[in-house]
Amino acid sequence: MDMFCCFSPSYSQLVGGRSSSSSGKGKNHEGLIKYGFSLVKGKANHPMEDYHVAKFVQIQGHELGLFAIYDGHLGDSVPAYLQKHLFSNILKEEEFWVDPNRSISKAYERTDQTILSNSSDLGRGGSTAVTAILINGKRLWVANVGDSRAVLSRGEQARQMTTDHEPNTERGSIENKGGFVSNMPGDVPRVNGQLAVSRAFGDKSLKSHLRSDPDIQETDIDNNTEVLVLASDGLWKVMSNQEAVDIARRIKDPLKAAKQLTAEALKRESKDDISCVVVRFRG
Repeated sequence: MDMFCCFSPSYSQLVGGRSSSSSGKGKNHEGLIKYGFSLVKGKANHPMEDYHVAKFVQIQGHELGLFAIYDGHLGDSVPAYLQKHLFSNILKEEEFWVDPNRSISKAYERTDQTILSNSSDLGRGGSTAVTAILINGKRLWVANVGDSRAVLSRGEQARQMTTDHEPNTERGSIENKGGFVSNMPGDVPRVNGQLAVSRAFGDKSLKSHLRSDPDIQETDIDNNTEVLVLASDGLWKVMSNQEAVDIARRIKDPLKAAKQLTAEALKRESKDDISCVVVRFRG
């Protein structure tokens, strides 16, 4: 169980737990904002490749909620690296407190460059990412590369906070870089017939045709804001945004809500690993 903790200069508190078929919960210092997470292995014949971060920390007199889903492919080395380093890299940016948007973007790109330069150790795989930073319970910054998604419920209505980076929607960028989009093999559009997302961390063999710059959105957390759901595409392939937030709203305990969401996705024959973080802003 991840509870409120002190922030250390080494940034070691930013690391989440090993994300293999795990669940847990926690809350902020005042106990008003609660979270739960659940990760389950899908039916595909490979080891679990999803990782997460979910916790509250203190830094420079501020309380930060840090939440993320990292959905790996071709191995778990890259999502494991992101779990350990991406938030640290964001918060080490000198401009973070004055320009979070620029700091997040720079940290994403620099983290990807480090992953690529260490591909001999981290392997040929890659990972999507969706990260959410909640500052003092009042301001939310969400960023993503790939098709892991963050959805916010405000006034009972689902609002998608991320952009799904799919090969068909970014075909022009891929082709301008000398790549191509193909539905073969199978019926899913893939970059060079291999990767089903157009942006990702890692994937050195495809990187000349991929992007790793994030889409970023920010919003205020007001009295009408109810829940935030972060999840890998294993959930979103079988569940709509509105259905997901309706479940998260209906079940008061965010851990039980996260477990219900992953269980429902698994029941609907999702073959992918399924990971989910639910943050509840109101009782």
